[in-house]
Amino acid sequence: MRVDLHNHTILCNHAEGTVKEYIEKAISLGIDVYGFTDHAPMEYDPKYRMDIIHKEFYENNVLYLKELYKNDIEILLGYEVDFMQNIPMLKEVLNAKVDYLIGSIHFLEPKIKTSNDNEPWGFDNPEFIGKYKKQNIDDIWIDYFDVVKAMADSNHFDVVGHLDLIKVFKFLPNKDIKIIATDALKAIKKANMVIEINSAGLRKPIAEQYPSKDLLELAYEMDIPITFSSDAHSVDQIGFSYDKVTSLAKEIGYSKCATFKARDRQLVTF
Repeated sequence: MRVDLHNHTILCNHAEGTVKEYIEKAISLGIDVYGFTDHAPMEYDPKYRMDIIHKEFYENNVLYLKELYKNDIEILLGYEVDFMQNIPMLKEVLNAKVDYLIGSIHFLEPKIKTSNDNEPWGFDNPEFIGKYKKQNIDDIWIDYFDVVKAMADSNHFDVVGHLDLIKVFKFLPNKDIKIIATDALKAIKKANMVIEINSAGLRKPIAEQYPSKDLLELAYEMDIPITFSSDAHSVDQIGFSYDKVTSLAKEIGYSKCATFKARDRQLVTF
């Protein structure tokens, strides 16, 4: 079974193409289960996410097309939710009637706020790339995985979005990545979450899927399930490098991946 569970729509303000175009491309690629997980509304950084006024339209549109295409493909409804330790998530999103929620980290908040450094920074946004040179790289990675752990500990989510997104611009730590990430992975396991193998990293400067092979091997040792995602923001990105990421998963030892229905997880053979 071919599964692709992390994809966006134009409502997030930085994607292209209609929902119908995405579905028809997924069908043409032989995708069996296709999930829409647009960037959820939040009272922060509205430039890169859905507005709360579009929430009902988004959900109803996906559900309408789910029914329309039910004989050709299984469509799932979800959200990608930004987790930030000091900025609240909307209850309307956390309590939404969806198939699953992806918890992702796109911002790091300064631990000690000063007059010159008191705002979260979007570490995967090229606008903020200079921040990497102002801090110790190991500290940045440790801070990032501390937030991943806090996200897992919140018990709000089903899937971890792009686990090691912090590597996007190739600023890699000096410390062993497995050691840095171990506590976060333990929290993910405890929370009964799934890790996505997200092929979008292959389109970025790091030129590697999220997460790395090392972290996937550690997740496999911990018996943490996986799923697959192309993180498409345009029609041509749907199913991106699917064969490459599934081959990697099989090489590590995985043979099943997760899909969802009304927050209930099931594992299917890929």
